Amino acid sequence: MILSRAPVRISMGGGGTDLPSYYEKHGGFLLAASINKFVHIMLNKRFEDSIRLSYSKTEIVDNVKDIEHRIFRESLKFANVRKQVEIVSIADVPSNCGLGTSSTFTVALLSALFSYNRDHKTLKEIAECACNIEINLLKEPIGKQDQYAATFGGFNAYTFNKDGSVEVEPVKISEGAMMELQSNMFLFYLKKNRSAGDILKHQNKQTKQKNTDILNRLHKIKDIGLYTRKILEKNRINDFGDLLHEHWLIKKGLSSKISDPFIDEAYETARKNGAVGGKVIGAGGGGFLMFYCPKEKTKLVAAMEKMGLKATWFAFEHEGVKNGFYN
Repeated sequence: MILSRAPVRISMGGGGTDLPSYYEKHGGFLLAASINKFVHIMLNKRFEDSIRLSYSKTEIVDNVKDIEHRIFRESLKFANVRKQVEIVSIADVPSNCGLGTSSTFTVALLSALFSYNRDHKTLKEIAECACNIEINLLKEPIGKQDQYAATFGGFNAYTFNKDGSVEVEPVKISEGAMMELQSNMFLFYLKKNRSAGDILKHQNKQTKQKNTDILNRLHKIKDIGLYTRKILEKNRINDFGDLLHEHWLIKKGLSSKISDPFIDEAYETARKNGAVGGKVIGAGGGGFLMFYCPKEKTKLVAAMEKMGLKATWFAFEHEGVKNGFYN
């Protein structure tokens, strides 16, 4: 049996500039930190020739092409695993929650399939294979952030070059500053999942049409990502909250679907109860709200609980995708 797991991520600045519609013209940059919430894949050789898949539902098929789950289907075809396997998927967080779960699932699944075939891949190769499946084969309107963050883990700066290549560099933040940053960050689940597709399709379309407002907002978001890296590497942790707030105000203008009256109310309530800044993780519209709160932490949590939002505790995760093997 092969067990594979990959971590989900939180975006720390520059999100949205990893889409090809932007980076192919302007180059993209963002910061992302993996956290200790995972997608787990269990793969075992099956006695029967059929393929059995277990996720939110169960599929048993004789032919790969009959698999309903799009990522399972294309990943098995890509890895040339076409019979006699049983694969189970378990996630620590809900799907469509803004933490990059779909891409994390793809990364963990591919890692398990490559190991099953004894096909050694570098981390970069795994990330690019996941990007190829989601972006090129499945035509998802997404970028490359989630696949790379799930594969490499840690707290990294990602540069997306115009030719499609990606540079991965660890953020050089001291251990003490990292601990302080983690203690001041909070995630609250909005209790509603959303598909990022509509929001990202709109951003892609407007970017390709050279919408001046959208492009200027993405330029500013990229600049915020670059500046965030500088202040964190100088251990100026408390500047992070102000940058998050600025980022959120700019991001909201990318699409009317990024926020809604309840999200706006929750955000303002948090700001009145200790949070310096925050944002919706991922494309927006639901999932998790992230806040930076250096003081009055108890007050913030209590205020969010009154709105029905409970804190989801997490820690930064240093490792990326990894496999275990059991006889």
